[in-house]
Amino acid sequence: MKIQGAVIIEQGVTFAVVAVNRTVTNYTTRALRVRNQLSQFFRNMPIILMSQDSNGTPHYYGRRDIVEFLRSIHLDQIPWKEFHIY
Repeated sequence: MKIQGAVIIEQGVTFAVVAVNRTVTNYTTRALRVRNQLSQFFRNMPIILMSQDSNGTPHYYGRRDIVEFLRSIHLDQIPWKEFHIY
């Protein structure tokens, strides 16, 4: 499976941002399940889920301080890359 994501180090905190479908970030149980599944690939780091609405506005789900940081930057500042996970 291929996912779009990024591993970022900001102010000494390493975390992952993963792009998901909007239906994932709209529902807490789905978001928690997806983050739990991704935790085996992004070990020992907080995972933030990102989706976009129909206007392209990003929506984040995860640790509040990291979400606030991500809201303060432009989406194209995130170093996105494709991850192959199995």
